[in-house]
Amino acid sequence: MQLLDAAPVAHAPGSPRTLQLGNLTLRSRYVLSPLAGYTNFPFRLAVRELGGLGLATTELVSTRALLLGSAKTSEFIETCPQDAPLAVQIYGADAREMCDASQWLENYGAAAIDINMGCPVNKVVKNGGGSAMMCNVGSTVALVKSIVEAVRIPVTVKMRLGWDDLNLTAPNLAREFEQVGVAAVTIHGRTREQGFSGNVNIAGIRAVVEAVESMPIIGNGDIRSIADAQRMFDETGCAGIGIGRGALLNPWIFAQLCSFEQTGELGFVPTYDHRLDFMTRHYYLLVEQRGERYASLTFRKCGGWYSKVLRPGKEMHQRIMAIACAADFDAVAETLRAKGPPPHWKAGELPEIAVPKGPISHW
Repeated sequence: MQLLDAAPVAHAPGSPRTLQLGNLTLRSRYVLSPLAGYTNFPFRLAVRELGGLGLATTELVSTRALLLGSAKTSEFIETCPQDAPLAVQIYGADAREMCDASQWLENYGAAAIDINMGCPVNKVVKNGGGSAMMCNVGSTVALVKSIVEAVRIPVTVKMRLGWDDLNLTAPNLAREFEQVGVAAVTIHGRTREQGFSGNVNIAGIRAVVEAVESMPIIGNGDIRSIADAQRMFDETGCAGIGIGRGALLNPWIFAQLCSFEQTGELGFVPTYDHRLDFMTRHYYLLVEQRGERYASLTFRKCGGWYSKVLRPGKEMHQRIMAIACAADFDAVAETLRAKGPPPHWKAGELPEIAVPKGPISHW
């Protein structure tokens, strides 16, 4: 278990800090990193309602599927005025397709285009997208330059440190991206070979920060507390922080980080009932989007994360993972609320995150 404010951190309170991505000014330095299957439209809206979020990014969108009018891809980019500013993360390997898709997204209303160079899964990498783009600096920089020139909105890149420990190409790529007009780079401090395993490489992220002149670098990986975020800022010099899995465990983390910047205090720490309220809001936003069956099937994927924090017991966890309609969800939520938190449950205490080893797609 880890506490949100697990270690004391020296800090001088002040005004909230913004982050500039080209012509786009973010209200905070904290962004919701995309996680396929999790950071969908309903989840983004629920998190935004808690405050503190500077930017959210859609989950991975295939440029080819987008241009072909795929219904599933249309779901990935679904949004509304309350879900702003929103970046759409794209992947592909064909420059013409990626430019056309970027222009389409600009007309659609995206605030920024984020090019994925970090996804480690085979279905993306085998076609030259995701992490595979880090293996050929020359052609990748040329492709990115063409996208930057095709749109007026900011173009950012999310990438890993490199393919493996012997091929840490991120600093060189970031330097080249700055020269062709990329607005910011997010660095997930792991290699493609690591997938989501192991610890984030803070020194590797710092090397990317030091490789550029003024382009913002957003540090990403293993941010679950104020202390984690402060360490990322202090030891890398990054301009902002991206949070993915940490937001699944604690969607209040963005508001808490902003509170700490302004007051030196953590701010709001959710109780057990607050977590049930958020879970309910998330589920019913899913219902509004696609109806009860879609909501229930989609919610099951997140059910394990809610169970990690709520610790409802084996029987209730099984009921969460079998929700088939709103009545099932309501019964689960009412039972959990009536039972209250389990023994020794503490507000602000978070479980460890268990992830599989290597570059695979499912946690």
